[in-house]
Amino acid sequence: MSLGSLIYHILLIVKPYRWLVGITLTLTLVGSLLAQVNAIVLDRAVDAINILHQQPNLMWSSALRVLIIVSAVLLGKEVLAAVVNFFRRYYGERMRILVSRNLTLQVVHHVQSFRMAFFTTSGNEAGRLQSRIDKGVLSTSRAVNSFFIDIVPLLTSAILALILMFMANVYVGMVALAIVPVYFYITYIQAERMRAGRRGIFDGQQAVSQNILNIIESIGVIKSFNRDEVEDRRLEGVQDAVTNLQLSTRRQSYFYTGVKGFLEQIGTVLVIILTAYLVLIDYPGMTIGKIMYHVMLFANVSAPIRQLHRIYDDLYDAQVYSEGLFELLEGKDDVEETGDYHPDDVKGCFELQHVDFTYPNGVKALHDVSMRIEPGRITALVGMSGAGKSTVVNLLDKFYKVDSGDIMLDGTSLSQWDTRWLRDHVGLVMQKNHIFDGTVEENIKYGNPQATHDDVVEAARKAFLYDQVMQLPKGFESSALRLSGGQQQRVAIARMFIKNPSIIILDEPTASLDAIATEQIKSSIDAIKQGRTVIIISHNIGQIVDADIIYVLEQGRVVECGKPDDVYRQGGRYKEIFDASARSMNADRIADVLSEEV
Repeated sequence: MSLGSLIYHILLIVKPYRWLVGITLTLTLVGSLLAQVNAIVLDRAVDAINILHQQPNLMWSSALRVLIIVSAVLLGKEVLAAVVNFFRRYYGERMRILVSRNLTLQVVHHVQSFRMAFFTTSGNEAGRLQSRIDKGVLSTSRAVNSFFIDIVPLLTSAILALILMFMANVYVGMVALAIVPVYFYITYIQAERMRAGRRGIFDGQQAVSQNILNIIESIGVIKSFNRDEVEDRRLEGVQDAVTNLQLSTRRQSYFYTGVKGFLEQIGTVLVIILTAYLVLIDYPGMTIGKIMYHVMLFANVSAPIRQLHRIYDDLYDAQVYSEGLFELLEGKDDVEETGDYHPDDVKGCFELQHVDFTYPNGVKALHDVSMRIEPGRITALVGMSGAGKSTVVNLLDKFYKVDSGDIMLDGTSLSQWDTRWLRDHVGLVMQKNHIFDGTVEENIKYGNPQATHDDVVEAARKAFLYDQVMQLPKGFESSALRLSGGQQQRVAIARMFIKNPSIIILDEPTASLDAIATEQIKSSIDAIKQGRTVIIISHNIGQIVDADIIYVLEQGRVVECGKPDDVYRQGGRYKEIFDASARSMNADRIADVLSEEV
């Protein structure tokens, strides 16, 4: 992002706070005028004292009067400047805080509208996205603060000081003005030399955040395999690369800071020499007071330049970090497509017509898949891991867009359906469901925020979760994160019950449950299945055999379909899976035990 583009975005960001900008700029102008008072007063005071000193008889009363006036003006100016600077910084900081708040809300809201493909694309991992958002918001809000609290006041003060210098003496003004472009040029060279390093630091910090997140999420696996040293070395390698870049960048920054400080001192010396020379030759308008006058005004010119590198650092950080932020905020290509079709009644009849689909990482998951999923029936998707079963489910819920072919729902292309409306009528229970930081009741009500407490209790009973929740210290007000994996799975199932959707999609819904819990949940699910479209993915043959129709997938293709018993008798892939499942359950031995019991 160029500096001009950054400033353009900053002006757009602060547009809703025009009144704050107006107050800040007005106070800035007043503060800049007050900053010149010391030089003007010192000029007049030195000349007045010099005149008194040259008189044969020193008039102490006159000298006292001069000192009282100077003291009163300077102290009054300081009081007024303190008040002005307080309100200028307060309103400027208020603007920064409000900008930071709104940017965070906007980018998170916008990111939630992105397609699932965006989140599975390399470079958009959770840790990297969090780093991009956090650093982008921080650097952009800091740039807003630097622009209105630092840059505008300092430049205004410098310009006013230069104008006063030129009004007093053109030659001295030219000397001061000559230093400015040289200083700017050195700052520009500094920024260009440090550009690559800053970009590397940004990318490296994202990698560090992602590594830390991976360690936290995988802590169980790391501990079980005693791989903490491996993870330490991996993180150390990434962190060392960032550290080396940071140190190199700092070295360059300090070098150029020293050069600019030396340049500033050269300017001060030149101003002193020139003004002293003009006084010695009795140049019109040049007095001893004017020496101090020009030196102090040049200090007002050089002070902003002295801080320019720090401000430029903030702006350049904003150029680097806000680029990723505004890519998220202004990204249109990644926004989830939606239609405007939302009928009063959703029957739930899906038709997949020659569907091909490829994930963002280039893996083609489906090849010419066609199937019909009818309402009021249970359709099971069967196949080995990686066959494409979950991919079909993701497409039915519009998480992804097909490469070719089409998916119809109730005779209308899924692309024309209002996405939010569709998902309001779909109940999705995944093998791994997310539990939010909140109470058990809040997590169950996630399926229907308008639900009452009685609705939550009823849903918990259907999911056979009620008794376990009531054993917790605070019941439904207990933290859901304290639940076991199986209990959290029941929370997800309770969400589906409380949502009461027209279409139910179950992707290994009882994978984390024990046998008794699985039987209980199966009974509850059987009850809610009636009159709805039900799609189930499961390796549990007890759930598969209850299906009205099954589709067997292998390597992204439908290889068999029909009623479970008919497909089994065909002796194909489904029979292999069924028999393998029976053997893994030791079904023969179980049958013998049951027969002995009888």
